[in-house]
This record gives sequence, structure tokens and C-alpha cells, in this order.
Amino acid sequence: MAEQTEKAFLKQPGVFLSSKKTGKGKRPGKGGNRYFKSIGLGFKTPREATEASSLEALDSAFVSHKLDTGSPTIKPLTEVGTYIDKKCPFTGNVSIRGRILAGTCHSAKMNRTIIVRRNYLHYVKKYQRYEKRHSNIPAHISPCFRVKEGDHVTIGQCRPLSKTVRFNVLKVIPAGSGGGGKKAFTGM
Repeated sequence: MAEQTEKAFLKQPGVFLSSKKTGKGKRPGKGGNRYFKSIGLGFKTPREATEASSLEALDSAFVSHKLDTGSPTIKPLTEVGTYIDKKCPFTGNVSIRGRILAGTCHSAKMNRTIIVRRNYLHYVKKYQRYEKRHSNIPAHISPCFRVKEGDHVTIGQCRPLSKTVRFNVLKVIPAGSGGGGKKAFTGM
């Protein structure tokens, strides 16, 4: 069953949910109980986007990597292939084409949208020097990813998803425990 977070019933288009067969459920995939796809370009579909079909896969999917305390954490059921997101590149109706960019997550306060900051240097000919500049790019993030401020993300261009969002998160590389990734006060 899908994770229901809205008043309207959420379901994937093209997936029939009312099967009369009581035997073994269909395999997940194109034509199964859950639709997902490979976006290509060398990016792997996350396990959280696909539904685990066997008990061993469920057990391995629930235990995530160890935190600073050294004990494994348990993921809730909602993280293993039960979300519905029509703007997800892996389970929705969005194709990735155009530019592939990398940046740092600057803000993750919006619902399923993050701000990606890209720093670059601009050359000033008059002074023969470079100046620091940056650009902020809003990007949609699927519920299959967990992101915090300071994490490095790879985003891919897609069709316009809203007034300002034209990119989708394809990969998240967690930052080290360096204070959240933003500049900390260094003193004098």
C-alpha cells in the first residue's frame, strides 16, 4: 500500500491496485505493484524508490549505515518503496535531459524542494583578478533521498516542474560531520 500524505488518494498511473488474486503479489517494476524505471546516464535507481519483494531484501533495506554512536538505525516502513511522487525521476513521469550539474545543498526547508548553491569564480579583466560568485538553483528532491544542509548533490535538468523548479536531484553525497557544511564562526 502506498504512503498516503494528502487528502486525495495517491496512486501511480498505470498500476492496478485492486487485484483479485490472493496468491503471491506481483513483482515490482514496470507492470507490477509499483512502477519504477532507470533514468540512464549512469545513475542507479535507489533502493528506496523500488519496493523490496523478498524478506531478505526488506531486512537489509531497513538497516541503514551506522551513525556516530556506532549502532545501526532502523528505517521506518515508509522509506522502502511506498511513497508516491509524480515528479520523481525514478517513479514518476519526468525525464532527465539537458544539463547535469553538481552543487551543495544550501537549504532543505521546503516540501520536496531544496536550494542548490553553486560557487564559481568570475574573471574581471580590468583588475586581472577573479571574484567569487554563486548561483542558487531550486531543485525537486524525491522522498527516496535524505538530505541535510551541506550535502553535495548532483542535479539533472528536466521539464519545468513549477514556476521556478527545472531540476531534479539524482544523487546525494553526504557531507562529513563538519558542522553542517556552512561556514562556522572562526573567532579572531
